[in-house]
Amino acid sequence: MNIFKRAWIRYVLHRHAIPHGLWLETAKNLAFLQGLTAVEKTRLRELSTLFLHGKHFVGAQGLELSPAMRVAIAAQACLPVLGLGFQYLSGWTDVIVYPSAFRVNRDLTDAAGVVHHEEQVLVGESWSRGPLIVSWAEVGQDASAHHPGHNVVIHEIAHKLDFLNGRMNGYPPLHAGMSIPKWTEALNNAYQHLVTRIEHHHHTGIDPYAASSPAEFFAVTSEYFFCAPETLHTDFPEVYQQLQLYYRQDPLLRQHKH
Repeated sequence: MNIFKRAWIRYVLHRHAIPHGLWLETAKNLAFLQGLTAVEKTRLRELSTLFLHGKHFVGAQGLELSPAMRVAIAAQACLPVLGLGFQYLSGWTDVIVYPSAFRVNRDLTDAAGVVHHEEQVLVGESWSRGPLIVSWAEVGQDASAHHPGHNVVIHEIAHKLDFLNGRMNGYPPLHAGMSIPKWTEALNNAYQHLVTRIEHHHHTGIDPYAASSPAEFFAVTSEYFFCAPETLHTDFPEVYQQLQLYYRQDPLLRQHKH
């Protein structure tokens, strides 16, 4: 990091720090942050400050975004990069927040080359350099301990990280020292196992939506990794281990200490 970048970060953290009371309230209201150490919470507050200063928040359909809403979204967006760094969230600026689920219309081309017009109802969406889009109703529901394993902000941030390799395929750029074959084997085997269980109408410990594609499997298991680590570790311990190496965090240990 060059001297100008470091100076900019110091300036932002000094002049635009999230108010202490607002940060404490946010941390208290997000169940999955309870196990963070004091050092981790301080680091997350810094990352969230940079996120709020560097991203442009837009309330859609007349939604007015309060400081508390912005901080809650920022904290959840920055949790996955707590061990990675804010640079992993660079290359895009807009955060669009809808009051609830939103509709999108798309033209999709099938394998035969036929174009179909399709309307979808979504609670979150993201692209490589496009905006992060979420439903505030979903964000609020995810914040509680009563919705374990579900977090739309983390889900969409996982897609952003996945895109850093150029394609959204469940294979983000791995760190030096991580084994590509081990990552591929762990996630592919777990993904195929989940698909098979669903095809045979068997119960799945994690959201069946993870079987939609390898990209969605990575995003959904990332949600569980941070918000319901015990479930992911029980169902897919090898996937948990790979995500632990990738995110450079251990939420299961955090949960046990809490």
